[in-house]
Amino acid sequence: MKLLRVGPAGAEKPAMLDAEGKLRDLSGVVPDIAGEVLSDAGLARLRALDPRSLPLVSGEVRIGPPIARPLNFVCIGLNYADHAAESNMPIPKEPIIFLKSLSAFQGPYDDVRIPRGSAKTDWEVELGVVIGTKARYVPEKDALNFVAGYTVVNDVSEREYQLERGGTWDKGKGCDTFGPVGPWLVTRDEVPDPQALDLWLEVDGKRMQNGNTRTMIFGVAKLVSYVSHFITLHPGDIIATGTPPGVGMGMKPEPVFLKPGQTMRLGIAGLGEQRQRVLAAE
Repeated sequence: MKLLRVGPAGAEKPAMLDAEGKLRDLSGVVPDIAGEVLSDAGLARLRALDPRSLPLVSGEVRIGPPIARPLNFVCIGLNYADHAAESNMPIPKEPIIFLKSLSAFQGPYDDVRIPRGSAKTDWEVELGVVIGTKARYVPEKDALNFVAGYTVVNDVSEREYQLERGGTWDKGKGCDTFGPVGPWLVTRDEVPDPQALDLWLEVDGKRMQNGNTRTMIFGVAKLVSYVSHFITLHPGDIIATGTPPGVGMGMKPEPVFLKPGQTMRLGIAGLGEQRQRVLAAE
């Protein structure tokens, strides 16, 4: 099942993508893609619907993030060994956790704006894990039962702010527009193995990142369990699970960073694609 939200920013309504790729309006069934709707029982009720009984979403509409604004937007750093190598950083012994500001949270096709004074804005395609049931001190063996589904995340990053301005990652990760999510939430029953997904990213049509989630250092179950021992995870929370190699910071012989006027396109097998124009900050 593919769930999404459509409409103007801040006024999105819930929808479902049917088998023919048509958008079906869920606003008469649930208030939003959030809370109890993301539980196993809530998703089962949606799965039992006949999509043909739902009204079509008419006209061209903006696709927003597939879940309502989360309480926690958790990110994992250096979770692919080859990305750690290109970043000239050691392979972590435990997952590196940081939080992305919720002002970064936006739809998959919304513009990304380079902050004022930035010279090192970078891209990162990541598998996003969406929590469905409140998770606290979850054993790894049970962790996937707390997952509602999966989505695509672009963990846009400003490397100077992240690495050269005092060592606090958050300020290089949480700029406005730096967290495109979507286009869909694909429920976990349609992703039998989250450690077998191809992911990629292009800038102006040039392939920059190619990877597969099987090369994660810490898999999805480990991450959900680990994070839940430090941060209580709530329905709708996101864990962005790290990026494969090919980021601009790691390019040889010289790093390459985003410039206004460029376009990013990225995707994960079965989870859809994103596309963002890169603009200067207003």
